[in-house]
Amino acid sequence: MVDGKSTERTRQIGPDGVETLPSERLIDVPAAPAGCRRTLVERARWEWRPADGGDPAARAEEFLAAHGVPLHDLARPAARHDPTGACGAALYVSAAAGALLAGGPPGAANPADLPEVAVVVYGHTPTPPAPAPPPAGWWLGDWAESWTPGQHADAVRAVRAAIGRGDVYQVNVVGHAAARYAGDPLPALARLGALPGARYGGTLAGAGWAIGCASPETLVELADGRLVTRPIKGTRPATAAGRAELLASAKERAEHVMIVDLERNDLARLARTGTVRVDELFAVRRWCDLWQAESTVSAAVADGLGLADLLRAVCPGGSVTGAPKLAALDRIAALEPVGRGASMGALGWVAPGRIDLGLTIRTAAADGDRVHVWAGGGITWDSDPDAEVAEAAAKTAPVRATLAAR
Repeated sequence: MVDGKSTERTRQIGPDGVETLPSERLIDVPAAPAGCRRTLVERARWEWRPADGGDPAARAEEFLAAHGVPLHDLARPAARHDPTGACGAALYVSAAAGALLAGGPPGAANPADLPEVAVVVYGHTPTPPAPAPPPAGWWLGDWAESWTPGQHADAVRAVRAAIGRGDVYQVNVVGHAAARYAGDPLPALARLGALPGARYGGTLAGAGWAIGCASPETLVELADGRLVTRPIKGTRPATAAGRAELLASAKERAEHVMIVDLERNDLARLARTGTVRVDELFAVRRWCDLWQAESTVSAAVADGLGLADLLRAVCPGGSVTGAPKLAALDRIAALEPVGRGASMGALGWVAPGRIDLGLTIRTAAADGDRVHVWAGGGITWDSDPDAEVAEAAAKTAPVRATLAAR
């Protein structure tokens, strides 16, 4: 079972009363600096659940500043890296927390026992961590689905009806499955990072929970004062015929362009006037056995905006909500029987002058009892219910197979 002792050597309380949890394992947070990973050590962490109250975006920004990672002005040039100070931090924001930040409903209860926001600050140690002991035997049980294929198809029809009424233009619907396990889940979750196209491959763990990510999608990246998002929308099998079909699909292109427009609007809330641009539109790239369509939207960040402003503008990602975003969140909350948990949120690395957060698609999580996975897709007026059910199954199949391997 997940246990804090499997990922932490000691528990220390810092002078501000915040628990710090040095890690025994090589730091494998998505987007963490490759040159630093073998010397990173956890210095402090903060986790948030709705019962804690307050604005989690503002509290995350305040916590980071208090621990040497100031992100109150994203346009400010990065300071020289201090090897004796904080290197940066892992940041996780769930889909439910993102919905709250956007002013929408959080949806159904989280099926996994996870925090909704986690911030982990890392510094450097001159001595790399010792190798973790070999994992004990790993066993994963059968998957129990949160809805049947028929119920999933009914949700697609309900979205089409809402589009017909003019309530929304597009809504992303997501299903969930869980399986009981025995052994340490972290090595299984870490294997997800080796899947082809996992731009945000890696893990994040705490006491009693762990997340593994194989996401190819950039929610938001900041470097040299410029913001970038790379929405993915449109999927086909990774065959020559599948690629040609994706490129020729008017339905997929229309769905994709809707999300690109939504992402342009999200970045415009953070951008210097007139700097938002679409650098690449509908480029077809591969993830495992699937072709996916990806675009690149960028903007120069405005002066005086901090991390909290960024999170409120981009969370949750438009490619996993729909358009208009708030109306889509209302539909999601009404249709999905369980919460999105670790999926469809944000996970990555933040540091002064550099932010790189992946959208947590192709993501799994473990709590003390079960491993959880999620998958879905965007629904438009032209969506076929049976095809949407099949597409979600195709997206989750590589994740499930990787988790089941021994």
